[in-house]
Amino acid sequence: MHLDEYKSCLAKESGEYVPYDVNGTYGQLFSIIEERYKDNIESRSLTLQKQINRYAPIHLEPELTSLSEGDREALGYILKASIVIDDIFYEQVWNSNCTLRDWLKARANYSSFDKLKWLYYSINKSPWSCLDENKAFLSTADSAVKLLTDATKSVSGWKGIEYRAAFPRDNPPGANFYPPDMDKMEFELWKNGLPEKEQKYATGFFTVIKRHDALLPSILAQSDGSNQTKTSDDLFVVPYSEEYKSSLEKAAELLHKASECSDSPSLKNLLKTKANAFLSNDYYESDIAWMELDSNLDVTIGPYETYEDGLFSYKATFEAFVGVRDDIATSQVKLFGDQLQDLEKHLPLDNIYKSDNVSAAPIRVINLLYNSGDVKGPQTIAFNLPNDERIVNERGTSMVMLKNISEAKFKHILKPIANACIREEQEDYVDFEPYYTHIVCHECCHGIGPHSITLPTGKRSTVRMELQEFHSALEEAKADIVGLWALNFLIKKGLLPKSLSESMYVSFLAGCFRSIRFGLEEAHGKGQALQFNWLYEKGAFVLHSDGKFSVDFTKVEDAVESLSREILTIQAKGDKPAAQSLLQSHASLKQPLRVALDKIEHMQVPVDITPIFGTANKLLANDQ
Repeated sequence: MHLDEYKSCLAKESGEYVPYDVNGTYGQLFSIIEERYKDNIESRSLTLQKQINRYAPIHLEPELTSLSEGDREALGYILKASIVIDDIFYEQVWNSNCTLRDWLKARANYSSFDKLKWLYYSINKSPWSCLDENKAFLSTADSAVKLLTDATKSVSGWKGIEYRAAFPRDNPPGANFYPPDMDKMEFELWKNGLPEKEQKYATGFFTVIKRHDALLPSILAQSDGSNQTKTSDDLFVVPYSEEYKSSLEKAAELLHKASECSDSPSLKNLLKTKANAFLSNDYYESDIAWMELDSNLDVTIGPYETYEDGLFSYKATFEAFVGVRDDIATSQVKLFGDQLQDLEKHLPLDNIYKSDNVSAAPIRVINLLYNSGDVKGPQTIAFNLPNDERIVNERGTSMVMLKNISEAKFKHILKPIANACIREEQEDYVDFEPYYTHIVCHECCHGIGPHSITLPTGKRSTVRMELQEFHSALEEAKADIVGLWALNFLIKKGLLPKSLSESMYVSFLAGCFRSIRFGLEEAHGKGQALQFNWLYEKGAFVLHSDGKFSVDFTKVEDAVESLSREILTIQAKGDKPAAQSLLQSHASLKQPLRVALDKIEHMQVPVDITPIFGTANKLLANDQ
């Protein structure tokens, strides 16, 4: 029966149907269904093509000549393990994501529309668009059909039921780490009833939260259900090693094989310990091995970032980055790691909150060969790991800079943005050197400032634990703005050339417009909006009548220092209400930002890049 016919029968209050008031709340269901299944293919194809065009395709083909024969052989196994990591990430994003992925991929050649859907899904790794506040770009009509062969109650003549994998319009904040019907209050009530050790386990990086009731359908199929009762303690914890067991066993086997091939001692140790961690769920030793990695073949693989957990920022997603080390560039950035303790000592923050034992963060510069897992949407240009506060306190952090990704973004995105938005007299200040130097300093500054803190009650905690869902955006903003402060400090100290003192601010201004285009639901975009609006309100950034911007060099230094102090103090106090207030008041799309974004949109500057891994794909094809 067609939807409209059924609605009409209900409206006429036909006695053949269960009575529902179509003018009441139930009537909204018809509007939702009509919207989801309404399909103007031509219009949707144009929209998808525009969304895809926001990403500039970049071919990455780094040279492998510096790799030894053993490491080249190991690379093949590492790439295969990275593909397994990709599968785990798809599963982490949403409970029906793998089914949807396989469905879209299988149908990609049915029509040009189906191909566009698959292309854009592949960029976002989900049905939600990263650049559109994580709104769904697909409808349930585009989704996968599942066949359930086991019904909760068997019916003679029925083999099963087919349905589409429906999904919400907005990305579920708990991803697939928590039951989809669990809210924050339920989790907190349950967690607070656990012993302290189990609370740490529940809020740890490497566990998912399940609901006992999720097991009921298979149980009910075999019983009358008379003994099944729901209790208040319905949630329980499952380690990653169990939740993703089959995939992690496969990845561990591949990494062990790679370890046997490699002739680099530090790489052999990393691969072996990481393989063991996949099975034991204890990543401490493997994270130390990652920090000590000293190999021409650079590998980062495992669960790290917590951006996908929009509820608490507790749970880590799997990712892999494989690259070839750039020795010359690595030696050039050593300066920043050597200056961390001095930077910590002089931070614009009350001395009571400063640390006396900041470890110099090793920095490795690589040219990216392949990535997988949590690399959806906009591509990262650097990362600072690990996030485990135990290691941060003992050893600090380590950084990896992706130089070929930075070069691609500067050329294809930042320079065109500068042409559109920066006044002519300051446009030449936008240069790759200050842009890249600030990226390095940004990553270094993740390692300074508050991490483990003491609350006013005397309780020991961490910034991440106290700020929860506001932590990621505020931490990205901190690394950015304190990074600018740190560059100025190092220039005054004579360790960096004075020529950077103006160009770094103008390059940063152009970079603000680039990052905000990622959307204000994304941590980097939200953090960038906070910084731009603060500096604009302080008069450090100026909007002129021609719609272009410039930096007021007489005001920018004080404005940068004031925001640095504000964020660092919030983190040091673990002040969640203050973090929420700061982001609500400043991390929004205000009129000056809209002016810039409209100009960039009019010029059709790409928002980001999407890498095509030429060298890696050839290696994988040869191994088939």
